[in-house]
Amino acid sequence: MSSRKTLNTKDSFSILESLEDRFKNSRERFPKLGWIDLKSKLENHPEKLWSLYEMEKSGGEPALLEYNKSSDEYIFCDFSRESPTGRRSLCYDKEAWESRKKFKPKDNAMDFAHNMGIELMTEDQYKKLQSLGEFDTKTSSWLRTPEEVRKLGGAIFGDFRYGRVFIYHNGAESYYAARGFRGILKV
Repeated sequence: MSSRKTLNTKDSFSILESLEDRFKNSRERFPKLGWIDLKSKLENHPEKLWSLYEMEKSGGEPALLEYNKSSDEYIFCDFSRESPTGRRSLCYDKEAWESRKKFKPKDNAMDFAHNMGIELMTEDQYKKLQSLGEFDTKTSSWLRTPEEVRKLGGAIFGDFRYGRVFIYHNGAESYYAARGFRGILKV
């Protein structure tokens, strides 16, 4: 593990404090889980804590989405009301970025996520998040795109409009100021 993917004591404390507050505020969703166990697992995986800090720093407000008991995995995602501000104006992936001849965005969602140590949400994960509130009411978020769609040049994204979740498609090379991506991190 590179030293780049560890946090200093102050930043570790800061992200753990934020995660604990969010965990306690969603206690009704996880009545059988304890913060001490989750905190211990995070402290034993400093590279995951670093990724959560990067999610926080880019505006994602990460929190626990679900717990998979059979694999003993805690699954975090971005709970910011709108697509994280520090991860917008990105096309879908490197291939799409390279295909743009003019007005290239600063980066692409897939590489950006990879560099943070996270993945883009799947359509099912996005729908699970949306079942917990109304997210992306003014923005949209790229989602992990099925290979058969990507091979045809497209990519999918989601948002919440008119009281429901919509999953759309767009050319993977497109990018918009109001479209970013939401991440998933398994610990």
